[in-house]
Amino acid sequence: MSVQDSADSRDWTMGKVALATVTVLAIVGVAALLIDLARFILLVFAAVVLSVIFDALTRQFCRIPYITRGPALALSVLLLIGVFAGVFTMFGSQLVREFDTIRDSIPRAMQDIENLLDQIGLGETARSLVEQGGSDLSSLASTAGGYLLAAGNGVSDLVLVFVGAIFIASDPAVYRRGFLLLIPGPAEQTAGETLDDASHGLHGWMVGQAVSSVLVAILTWGGLQLLGVPAAGGLGLIAGLLDVIPMIGPIIAGVPAVLLAFTVSPITALWTVLLFLLVQQLQGNFLQPMIQKQAVNVPPAVLLFAVLGAGMVFGPLGVLLAAPITIVLFVAIQRIYVRTLLGKDIKVAGTQE
Repeated sequence: MSVQDSADSRDWTMGKVALATVTVLAIVGVAALLIDLARFILLVFAAVVLSVIFDALTRQFCRIPYITRGPALALSVLLLIGVFAGVFTMFGSQLVREFDTIRDSIPRAMQDIENLLDQIGLGETARSLVEQGGSDLSSLASTAGGYLLAAGNGVSDLVLVFVGAIFIASDPAVYRRGFLLLIPGPAEQTAGETLDDASHGLHGWMVGQAVSSVLVAILTWGGLQLLGVPAAGGLGLIAGLLDVIPMIGPIIAGVPAVLLAFTVSPITALWTVLLFLLVQQLQGNFLQPMIQKQAVNVPPAVLLFAVLGAGMVFGPLGVLLAAPITIVLFVAIQRIYVRTLLGKDIKVAGTQE
């Protein structure tokens, strides 16, 4: 081999090494950037999810003769604001009183549990466990207070998400075209179909979830009211709101309800546990299939670990958005990887194919 050939070979090898190094650094840099921008990306995703709600309402208003998309979107925004404002106007003061009752009654409930354990002779070990549970509950309350404070400080984020959702819903086709322009030509059709799948899945999930949350709140409130548990309305509202969080939400909602039931009697606490089990059975066997039929049939274990993973990585905002994120990723994997890249003939979840 000549000296020139050896020099060319070394240059070629060095070029490959340099290209590989630059590629690795680029991947690491992009990953680090995505981690730093995680909260921003979640806020953008939240705006997209809210825009789907606005778009669904807008389409319904557009069915009315002589109403164009602009006025229909304005009516949709006003309707959503009006619903929340109306609920807080009619029930705000009552809910505040009931949340105060929950806060003030939990320490007494913990004491009642400790006294009950003493009466049945579980001993000092059980007493230590209850005391530790009270300490953990106080820590959890402090953490929740921190989350509420962070939420108060994040009003600007809420406004950003709300305004961004309105802009996206005003003309979704513009943002769709802009996104598809960034996709290589051969993959553009698949990307468009994935967007359609995700939109359909999110729309169906939100409709079904709204119905499920309202019914869970009503059933929980009615059951607790019949049992005589204090602050039944506030506990029902908590159960309805936390129903949005798959698997974990109902468990979290049941904890304060059982604690408050102990302030009435241990038997009432037992009936409260049975009530929550009954409501969750109804939700799991009747309401959840309805949601899955309208949206995406994501396996329960996938949803459970998605919630845990989102909470560990992104915090409370990740937990709140875990279900819609999982739906989008689920249909994207089915459409892009399984159906397009692997070539397997499957029905993409949530579609009418």
